[in-house]
Amino acid sequence: MTKNKTEMTEIISFDENDGSKILFGQQNANLKAIAQHLDIKISSRSGEVTLIGQEDRVKFAIKSLNQFYGLVLKQFPLKPSDVIRGLKILDEKPNIDLTKIFLDNIIISTATKRKVVAKTYNQKLYVDAIRDHDLVFSIGPAGTGKTYLAMAMAVSALLNKECKRIILTRPAVEAGERLGFLPGDIEEKVNPYLRPLYDALYDIVSTEKAMYWMQNNVIEVAPLAFMRGRTLNNSFIILDEAQNTTNEQMKMFLTRLGFGSKAVVTGDITQIDLPISQSSGLVNSTRLLENVKGISVCRFSDTDVVRHPLVQRIVKAYEQYEGQDK
Repeated sequence: MTKNKTEMTEIISFDENDGSKILFGQQNANLKAIAQHLDIKISSRSGEVTLIGQEDRVKFAIKSLNQFYGLVLKQFPLKPSDVIRGLKILDEKPNIDLTKIFLDNIIISTATKRKVVAKTYNQKLYVDAIRDHDLVFSIGPAGTGKTYLAMAMAVSALLNKECKRIILTRPAVEAGERLGFLPGDIEEKVNPYLRPLYDALYDIVSTEKAMYWMQNNVIEVAPLAFMRGRTLNNSFIILDEAQNTTNEQMKMFLTRLGFGSKAVVTGDITQIDLPISQSSGLVNSTRLLENVKGISVCRFSDTDVVRHPLVQRIVKAYEQYEGQDK
């Protein structure tokens, strides 16, 4: 936001019988969140709100309150965390309609009973891209929802009979370890590498349901090397940690896509663990395919981090540090 030093006082009113209490929050918690985030003063009496502060911030707060009120009128249970999320989205995209983001339920988690929704503007673009394209690349730092939202969309597609199975895969190259040198059978070897995918799955559906699907091959988990020679029809495929694929591996994976299938490829190009002599298949494929019809490339930044607020600051600090070294 621009910094306009001119101060102003504005008073706006909302219908007390039509959601103003929910809009203001319990003990004005939602209004306090707005005031703190924008560094302005806000007070309320009955359905009336008084705002005092820098002109640009007060005007932004009024615009935001009207958007939040629209959500409340559509029975959205507005909380302070939603307010902060909405303010960040509106700061980035002032003309966005928050109802299109907040009310777009991807799926209701059977494990936690909460709705899975996009939490940032870029996450909304990502979800829409998956709906509209058969192949989506998702690039960005940790905590931006790349893997989690892909899993939510996959489970939703499975439950809606838009696909017959989910296939989860990723390369296994971290710390120089290769599958052949690790103890156990193939499932025991690959499971540690696929932990983020399992975590997302178990947060969306119950452990019992997930285990049933895996035991009946509705969900298949396999290392990327095992994709060679296959044609994957009627499947929702997630390739995670794709920054660690070689060019050959990425080409092999992308050409496995069969009829009625959709693939999401996720990765963080700042966390490439390949030898220096090898280039990342994710980096090269997005450069080559970004403008190909039917393919979408979604990019996230530190502003899309939805973990602990400290994670966002850590990511930003590393980005600044690494930018200085270039």
